[in-house]
Amino acid sequence: MASTAPVPGGPSVPDDANALAPLVWPSSAARDASGRIVIAGRDAASLVAEFGTPLYVVDESDVRARAARIRRAFDDAAASIGTTVTVYYAGKAFLSGAIVHWVTDEGLAVDVCTGGELAVALAAGAAPARIGFHGNNKSAAEIERAVGVGVGVIVIDSEIEIERVADAAARAGRVQPVRLRVNSGVHASTHEFLATAHEDQKFGVPLDRAVELGARIRSHASLAFLGLHCHIGSQIFDAAGFAESAERLIGVHAELSREAPVPELNLGGGFGIAYTAADEPAPIEEIAMGIVRAVADGCREHDVPVPKLAFEPGRSIIGPAGITLYTVGTIKPVPIDGGVRHYVSVDGGMSDNARTALYGAEYSARIASRVSDAAPALVRVAGKHCESGDIVVDAEYLPGDVAPGDLLAVPATGAYCWSLASNYNHVPRPPVVAVRGGVARVIVHGETEQQLLARDAGLEASDASNDRPIEGNPA
Repeated sequence: MASTAPVPGGPSVPDDANALAPLVWPSSAARDASGRIVIAGRDAASLVAEFGTPLYVVDESDVRARAARIRRAFDDAAASIGTTVTVYYAGKAFLSGAIVHWVTDEGLAVDVCTGGELAVALAAGAAPARIGFHGNNKSAAEIERAVGVGVGVIVIDSEIEIERVADAAARAGRVQPVRLRVNSGVHASTHEFLATAHEDQKFGVPLDRAVELGARIRSHASLAFLGLHCHIGSQIFDAAGFAESAERLIGVHAELSREAPVPELNLGGGFGIAYTAADEPAPIEEIAMGIVRAVADGCREHDVPVPKLAFEPGRSIIGPAGITLYTVGTIKPVPIDGGVRHYVSVDGGMSDNARTALYGAEYSARIASRVSDAAPALVRVAGKHCESGDIVVDAEYLPGDVAPGDLLAVPATGAYCWSLASNYNHVPRPPVVAVRGGVARVIVHGETEQQLLARDAGLEASDASNDRPIEGNPA
C-alpha cells in the first residue's frame, strides 16, 4: 500500500504509525513483546478470541481512577473557596449496572435523564437521594416515579414542569428538591466560547425569567428550590466558558437570594477529552480551580455567600477508558488529489459508533494485533452499513501493510458509543467487556440475530417451515 501526502486539515503524518498517544488511550494501554495492544493486562487478540468483534472494551481501574481524580479536583477547588461540591456522573455518556457501582464506589452521585436511566441506577443500588433527574420532556409517569422513590433533585427544564412536579410531590406527601435549568447565553466547545444574549435551544429557560420562575417554584409548599442549573456545551478544554457562564448566573443567583437562601449552584459538565493526538485538554484540576475562582469572585462582587456547587462530568470519566476492537474486512484504494486514500472497512460501524456520522466526530485508530515498519498510509476507516456516511475514523495514518484480518482498535470510545448504538441493517449490538488486573468479564451482553428476530412480531405468525402466510397478509 503506497504512502500519501497529508490531506488539508487532516492529521499530520506520524513518525510511528504504531504509537499510542498517552492522552487518547486508557492509562494501562501498551504494546506487548509481540506488538499486540494490551489493556489492563489483556491483549487485544485474546479478548477477540474470547468475545469476538466488534467489541467494546473498558478499563475498569481507569474509570475508577478518573472518577476519583475528578471528585478530588472539585473537592479541593471547592474547599479553597470555603464551600463543598457534589459531583454527579452524567449517565447519558454510558450507563450500566457495573458503571453505577464503579462511580458510586468512588464517591460520585448519578445524573439520569430518562425513566430508563433512572431504572438502571436504582436497580444497580444507587441511593435515590444521590440521583439527579434531568430531561426536557419528562413524562408524568417519570416524574411520579422519581418523586415516589425519593430522587434527590429534579431539574425543572420548563415553566410547565413546575406545576407537574409540584402536583406529583403534593400527591406523594413529599417536599421535592428541585433546580431550575437556565440558559446563560454562553455556548462553549473545545477552547472557544461565544457569549450571546439568548439561546435558541430546547433545554432550559431564559436567564431573564429565572427570578420570576424561582418565585413560582417557591410558591409551592411541595417544592424546595435549591438553585440554578446551567449546561454550556460539551468537549470543553478549559475554564473560560464556565467562568463567563458563572458570572452571569451569580448575578441572578444573588437576586434570588434576596428573597430566600439559594443553597446550590450547578454549573453542569462538558469537560473535554483527547480523541486524537492533536487534542490537548487542560488538566481537570486547572479547570476546576478556574471555575471556582470565578464563582468566588462573582459572589464577592454581589455580596452573597458562596453556594454549594455541583458538576456533572460523564465523557471525561468514561470516554478515555474505552476502546472498540474491530476486524478488518476489505481494503479499497481510492485516488484523491495528491495521492491515494485507502478505505479500510471493518465489521462494525455506525451501529456501534454513530458519533462520526452524527457530529463529524474525530477519532484515531491503530492496528491492535501487531506492529509494522511499513510506511504510514492515509486511510479512512469505514463501517459495513449501507450508508456512504458510515465512517468510523475519517482520516488516519496506519502502517501501509494493513490487511484483511488485522485487528483494529479505535480509542476514546467509552462515551456515547454504546449509548447511541443501534440495530441499523439488523446488526446486533456488541457486548461490553470490562478488564481489570488481566481479568475480563462481560458487563453488557451482546445481542444475537436470534434476539433481533424474536422481537419481530411479524415473524411470530409464521410457522417454522414458512408454509403459512404471515397473519394479515393475503394468501
